[in-house]
Amino acid sequence: MIQNARILLVASLLVVAGAGFARGEEGERVDSASCVECHDASEHGIDFAEELSRSIHDGLECLDCHVHQNVVPHPEIPKAQCNVCDGCRSCHTDVAETYQVHGRSRIGVGEDIPHCSDCHGSHDILPSSSNRSKTHPANLPETCGNCHSNLDLTTKYELLFHNPIEVFSSSVHGKAVQGGVSVAATCKDCHSTGDTSHRILPPGDPESSIHHFNIPKTCGKCHGKVENEYWEGIHGKLVARGEVDAPICTRCHGEHGILSPSDPRSPVSKARVAEETCSPCHESAVLNEKYNIPSGRLTTFIDSYHGLKTKAGDARVANCASCHGVHRILPSSDPTSSIHPDNLRQTCGTCHPNISERMVGTPIHGVSGAGLRTAVADIVENVYIVAIVVIIGLMALHWLLDLGRQLILLLRQRPQVRRMTTGEVWQHLFLAVTFTVLVISGFALRFDQSFVSRFFFGWEGGFQLRGVVHRVAATLFMGTVVWHLFFLLTSRGRGFVRDMLPNWQDFRFLWRRTLYNLGLGEQVGCEQRFSYVEKAEYWALVWGTAVMVITGLMLWFDSWVMQFLPKGFLDVALVVHYWEAWLATLAILVWHFYSVVYNPHVYPMNPSWLTGTMPEAMYHHEHPGHLEQAKLETEEYLRRAARKLRAEPEPKATETGEEDSEG
Repeated sequence: MIQNARILLVASLLVVAGAGFARGEEGERVDSASCVECHDASEHGIDFAEELSRSIHDGLECLDCHVHQNVVPHPEIPKAQCNVCDGCRSCHTDVAETYQVHGRSRIGVGEDIPHCSDCHGSHDILPSSSNRSKTHPANLPETCGNCHSNLDLTTKYELLFHNPIEVFSSSVHGKAVQGGVSVAATCKDCHSTGDTSHRILPPGDPESSIHHFNIPKTCGKCHGKVENEYWEGIHGKLVARGEVDAPICTRCHGEHGILSPSDPRSPVSKARVAEETCSPCHESAVLNEKYNIPSGRLTTFIDSYHGLKTKAGDARVANCASCHGVHRILPSSDPTSSIHPDNLRQTCGTCHPNISERMVGTPIHGVSGAGLRTAVADIVENVYIVAIVVIIGLMALHWLLDLGRQLILLLRQRPQVRRMTTGEVWQHLFLAVTFTVLVISGFALRFDQSFVSRFFFGWEGGFQLRGVVHRVAATLFMGTVVWHLFFLLTSRGRGFVRDMLPNWQDFRFLWRRTLYNLGLGEQVGCEQRFSYVEKAEYWALVWGTAVMVITGLMLWFDSWVMQFLPKGFLDVALVVHYWEAWLATLAILVWHFYSVVYNPHVYPMNPSWLTGTMPEAMYHHEHPGHLEQAKLETEEYLRRAARKLRAEPEPKATETGEEDSEG
């Protein structure tokens, strides 16, 4: 037994010794030739020796780069420190001294700072001139995008621009790079400080190439002539003296997604330069006050001939840049300015070769807000305004007088048939008024710049007033609904509901009227108290009222609702409230108004909403099958009214067998 144990011990020692010889003893130094014993192609799937032979580092040995891996086991290197980068520094000492910071991170501090291999590759490093190199201009967007399109990193370091590579690819620079233009700007051309790509500083660093005051110089590396013109202009002079609100290249052209001026999507395209680029600064009250610049320039341009043609899509008409210049923009007081009085004829002559001195002297941006016009044009405009007020006013007055006479004649027609009781007339009136106020005050919030909104609420405090008006109208509207519910509990109200219920006669009448309107049948009248038109409108009103009241109360008391329901319910309520308002408004304008106003047989209107009665001839046309019943109800209504005037006691039941009630 002892001899067998000795044999096993010797065998174990031989195995351990063999393993130690193959991989090196613990802490024992190894040479580059030993690396392939562990890092062979069969284990890693990569033939490092083959990759190295095709790279710019062909001929180097493993430990020339992996300087810390010369002992076994290999020492652990801190995450913020790259063991390969130490090998790179041993040869590239000048680059090592330069590459101390990348954006907001510094060597040895930021754990996510790119290492040499992240940008240049590992064993397959090629010179930047090779189109297969990761640092070749055509490949740089993808190389930089490995980090700058990583949402985890952009979120961690609060880089608000999450997709710069995607935007750059669609820009004029990105497309040029993809098209093989080697001189087109890529990431390093704009973000590298100095002559090296290894010194990328954050925009807050005064030495950074993308620092606010350095951007014109950065762009000027490619656009030298443009840079010189910019520094000569007023914008460049303001930047040179340290004004942070003066526009620089990226303010007008954008940053990563720069588009060609010929692209209609570009903010400096002819169709968009005025409103998208120039007006944000020149319409700023703060900047106009600071630099003593007249306001209202955009409005006067849009109202001018040039502005109106631009709005119409004419790309040939003059815009801001056509007169003021593109990069060398100077005030009119500068003798070399394109808008100096002595130079205006030449500037305007670009489009108008034979323009006269008198025409040149006409102001483009009129002080009064008018566009390109003479004093005579102002007089003509005032004449037209007065003419419109007088002529249209007289037309409106004539129409009102005619309408009034037609209504008087309509109300004087005899006999009259009662359609609604006094209580029902007041219900309808309250409903109409509150609905109208709700529509105006509600849409005034969504379309705050519309004429109606500005007319009713276009003053200081108008927004708060709009809210008060809307809620008061909503309360009165809901009160009217409660009033109507109590009315439905009366005998007349119960009869009203029975008569409003859909039945087969409605479909029969709809079919026969459709055939008549198509010229395929004879004219027919409604045989019931309410036609399918009125029934559809009433039940749509019931549904719409329920929806608007529920969603309106949710939005009114949103803080209370949020205690019990998720925010998603309020989002849905807001959408439903808005679009249901559109549905109800359009239904009234199209469906209801035609039935009671614009129908040729009814025009100028059905007067029952004012008096409760309508001419018997009109009733006969609309509801011939219910006319006799309506006459009986009218006679009963008149008898009740007469008894009230004589102060006689009311009978318990009417001649029709129903309790007396006006709702």
